[in-house]
Amino acid sequence: MFSITLDNIEIEILKKNIKNIHLSVHPPYGIVRLSVPEKMKDEDIKNFIISRLLWIKKQKSKYEYQENILPLEYISGESHCYFGTKYLLNVIPTEKNQHAELINNEYINLFVKSNTSTEERKKVMMEWYRKNLKLAIPKYIDKWENIIGVSVSEWCVKLMKTRWGTCNTQKKRIWLNLELAKKPTTCLEFIIVHEMVHLLERHHNSIFYAYMDEYLPDWKEIRKGLNGMV
Repeated sequence: MFSITLDNIEIEILKKNIKNIHLSVHPPYGIVRLSVPEKMKDEDIKNFIISRLLWIKKQKSKYEYQENILPLEYISGESHCYFGTKYLLNVIPTEKNQHAELINNEYINLFVKSNTSTEERKKVMMEWYRKNLKLAIPKYIDKWENIIGVSVSEWCVKLMKTRWGTCNTQKKRIWLNLELAKKPTTCLEFIIVHEMVHLLERHHNSIFYAYMDEYLPDWKEIRKGLNGMV
């Protein structure tokens, strides 16, 4: 397996013992995969992708953030995910600092001022996710720096529409998607390992995937769960 990036879109390429080309775009983040015959030349693969770029972009636009088919309103009784587990949300009026808390490993209590808008309640929740994700990240980076033998100079959290993580290999900086706070910690660890391996190999090629197989043998299964595949 290797990848080609065209027009800022990364396409995962898999050469198989098949006769026909199969192009697919997977939810929720529009991961693009292309299966081609084993003897197909790289230049022909690139030309095929170019011919289907408009279709790929159209499909990717459909899949952005489809995990929540109905928009969340951040009201009592809603189900919200936190590190892979669903919790019922209780919205509680307060005149003190607005914040969220996990209660008895069963509920998320959201303390907000009366008559707050949906966007304001969402903002408080996202800051809670951000705080807890930032607390969870360092132990994995410390662990994998020792195993992989690389050093991360800086890591940051931000909300990204099309990627779970990115890596600036020159500055050794890793960005992680805020949405990972809703996923199981195995997914968080996988993305951290994925981005750190880029410090060994910049491109998605056979060398990169060999490193992934060595360090995290079940990474493919974790990725399937992360991207909503069965």
